[in-house]
Amino acid sequence: MTPSSMATLLLEVGVMFAVVALCGALAKRIGLSVIPFYIIAGILFSRFVIGRLGLPHIQETEFISIGAEIGIVFLLFFLGLEFNLDRLLESRELIGKAGLIDLGINFPVGFALGYLFFGDLIAATLMAGIIYISSSAIITKSLIDLGWIANDEANPMLGTLVFEDLFIAVYLAVISALVIGGGDVSEAVQSVGIAVGFIVILLLLVQFGNALFERLLTTESHEYFVLRAVGVTVLVAGAALALGVSEAVAAFFIGMAFSSTTHVHELETLLEPVRDTFAAVFFFWIGLITDPLLVVGVAGLLAVAIIVSTPTKLLSGYWGGQVYGLSHTRSVRVGTGMVTRGEFSLIIATVAAAGTGPVLTETIPAFAVGYVLLMSILGTVCMQYSSVLDSIIPDRTTTTRADPAD
Repeated sequence: MTPSSMATLLLEVGVMFAVVALCGALAKRIGLSVIPFYIIAGILFSRFVIGRLGLPHIQETEFISIGAEIGIVFLLFFLGLEFNLDRLLESRELIGKAGLIDLGINFPVGFALGYLFFGDLIAATLMAGIIYISSSAIITKSLIDLGWIANDEANPMLGTLVFEDLFIAVYLAVISALVIGGGDVSEAVQSVGIAVGFIVILLLLVQFGNALFERLLTTESHEYFVLRAVGVTVLVAGAALALGVSEAVAAFFIGMAFSSTTHVHELETLLEPVRDTFAAVFFFWIGLITDPLLVVGVAGLLAVAIIVSTPTKLLSGYWGGQVYGLSHTRSVRVGTGMVTRGEFSLIIATVAAAGTGPVLTETIPAFAVGYVLLMSILGTVCMQYSSVLDSIIPDRTTTTRADPAD
């Protein structure tokens, strides 16, 4: 890389961080979630908006792409820190029930929409995944921003996200093989075997690696502590991605492994700035790769999908909260929290783009980007104003215990 190109890259990265810092200040001043601001800023400073006007814009450089990946990794790492394996196993029945409600309502809705618009099984299956999967990264960030992470409503949300992430790890292996392999079932089975094998190894590491992780993090130096934690997390996430397994799922399990050590507070304190910095890059990157003109081309499909899939997520989330025995108010919060779609929908879009035919390579990716953009904004706003929905939705629960959220 020449000195001039390095200077250009450094300048673009500097502009990006300056813009997201201003977004944070603006969001705080007007009292809204910062996530939509990051995404919209990415759109405005992309080659698709100011670039088309002939103005200098921010390129989708490797640094920003890798920074976005690291953002996903650490958002899911922190989600894993909220769960240790014992807690996960103790809640497995509740997680299973809430997760199956979520899957049973939203996946068929997405499949039906895909088949109605495209008349193709693979396209319909891709649409099912895009519409079904909520955003672990955005929801986790919103839970932290709103102060809900320690509340009762966080449990069904996090539990359902765990169920979704495990399901999507297998789903991605199958759909990738079918799309890229042209429907080769044997290749799909092999990919699923690799994914399941890697997840089993991670589970064993979580179960029996406590002493190893404890020893790894035992140091007097904050510098070495952070380097070791980041090194292990990013290394395992990269290995997972190389094997065709979601890096987010791998990061979640590493977070679970660290959650069993005595260093959880240090991890949360020292890695929180790392998480928040790269999370901002991730949301900015979503906007940066969004071409508004392509999104306009699938406006009809987007409108139908949003109108249909927003209520289904609210409903399945609400029922998930009821499975956990929550009050009406907290169940409504769970429903609003599950509306957001994000990183996994975009990953499914990249799988579709590797296929053949305009539906897979153009229409579905454009839909996914527009859907993620709109649902990420709608979802974060729904969470922020859940009290409004709480007053509108009839309370049909029989909960009688006192609840501070009510």
